Amino acid sequence: MNANIDRLFEMGLNPVRLIIGLMSGTSVDGLDIALCSCMGSGTSTAVEIIKFETVAYADDYRQEIKSVFSKRTIDLQKLCLLNGWIAEQHAAIVNDCLKKWQVDPATVDLIASHGQTIYHAPKSLHGLDKFSNATLQIGDGDHLAVKTGIITISDFRQKHIAAGGEGAPLAVYGDYLIFSKKNEHRIMLNIGGIANFTFLPADPEGSRVFSTDTGPGNTLMDAYMQQNFSGRYFDDEAAVAVTGNIHEALLDNLKADIFFQKGFPKTTGPELFNLSYLEKGLTAAGIVSLPHEDMMATLNRFSADTIADAIKKCSAQLEEVVIYTSGGGMHNPLLIKNLQEQLPGYTFKTTQSLGINPDAKEAILFAVLANETVAGGKSKVGNGSSDTPFVSMGKISFPL
Repeated sequence: MNANIDRLFEMGLNPVRLIIGLMSGTSVDGLDIALCSCMGSGTSTAVEIIKFETVAYADDYRQEIKSVFSKRTIDLQKLCLLNGWIAEQHAAIVNDCLKKWQVDPATVDLIASHGQTIYHAPKSLHGLDKFSNATLQIGDGDHLAVKTGIITISDFRQKHIAAGGEGAPLAVYGDYLIFSKKNEHRIMLNIGGIANFTFLPADPEGSRVFSTDTGPGNTLMDAYMQQNFSGRYFDDEAAVAVTGNIHEALLDNLKADIFFQKGFPKTTGPELFNLSYLEKGLTAAGIVSLPHEDMMATLNRFSADTIADAIKKCSAQLEEVVIYTSGGGMHNPLLIKNLQEQLPGYTFKTTQSLGINPDAKEAILFAVLANETVAGGKSKVGNGSSDTPFVSMGKISFPL
């Protein structure tokens, strides 16, 4: 038997696995690295964060990603080159962190790598009859495995699509295994570039659980800041938005897209919610120019309103719903204030109250998915339909 296959077999039988979860989101701000101890599997999964760090990307890295990110026309040679190059950059970051943490790579069982999404194309967006849902993450798993010497599981989203899903959000699987609790209705809200949540009813019946995107989280705000404020990648502490006024006509036009009328679950990305989308909203509202402060205040409220509307649609009839926030958007005080005003009957907490660093949550979720790949795969999450298929995900890459 191949030695790596033998190791996977033993790993699956062990009670505990040491897994590094890697997450790089659409904000392209840095690589989240979570060294996790994963115990058990399925609904018996328990996770302990041993080390966590977000390593900021250099400007050169950001520019390389932006050259292909969310673009329908790109340089194919650049795409081929970036697929391995990104993995090599991530491997170097992992190796540096392990050295700094004084962790022997030989003691790490797995790397779970999300990769870097560069294009998300659900059928609802591309509209081409003969093609199904599609998504593309680059940052090849073989390169990661060879450069770190650690078995790597990557490319998680493709199995979800192969089984009929849209490849996102995948949080439903990890959220259900880690956070479901009897007698408490939970909304696990992650506000990244795109906002999404997992609905966990107080009766932890897997068939009622689902995840959905709600629309923009930070993506439009970040894009506008980067376009109009040199050297500023986001609206830190909502310093710009908090001094502005909401333009109601623009807000109404931004909220008019058919995406917001679709049922759950659904996915989207910067392929829809980008600066061109904003320009269309401005034109529809008859706006020639708007102060930056008012623009940011309106975009902030746009994200908050669409998140709140989605949450109310699935939980308005429930009592004592707790919203657990994570992701970069939870650090935007105006966004959280707007959400709380739109959802007055809900309790707001972060996942820290559940023992999970909210900044590390997405990286941890991929560690949990990798844990299921080798040790679980038997828990039925969701309704088993194409929306939320029963799947274990990830492709396995061996080191030399």
